[in-house]
Amino acid sequence: MAIRQTKQKRVILGVLEKAGRPMSPQEILSSAQQDVPLLSLATVYRVIRGLEADGTIVPVSIPGESARYETHLKAAHHHHHFHCERCSRVFDVPGCGLRVDAHLPGGYRITRHEVMLYGSCIECAATS
Repeated sequence: MAIRQTKQKRVILGVLEKAGRPMSPQEILSSAQQDVPLLSLATVYRVIRGLEADGTIVPVSIPGESARYETHLKAAHHHHHFHCERCSRVFDVPGCGLRVDAHLPGGYRITRHEVMLYGSCIECAATS
């Protein structure tokens, strides 16, 4: 089910593309309201559901927290994520240097993996 091309949809997708990192619905709302001041959180969630259903965006799961969202094009390239424990923003970590095959028991085969790194982003680290 594709949702129609609305100004809200264009702005929300533009916010995600410009940010270049996974964003929470609240972060999307705050940024999108610069272009659409009366945008509501309910509309953001509705647009997110439609964009996720048509494969334009994908969720980034964070244990114990609500999902963040990034564009499918960004997610298509294997990468990991960094979660700042101070400001709660999530950032992409390009590429993957993880090599765990040698540590697996005999006969096991990895088909995929996810890694979440935790700490302080550069902005939060500078203020501590």
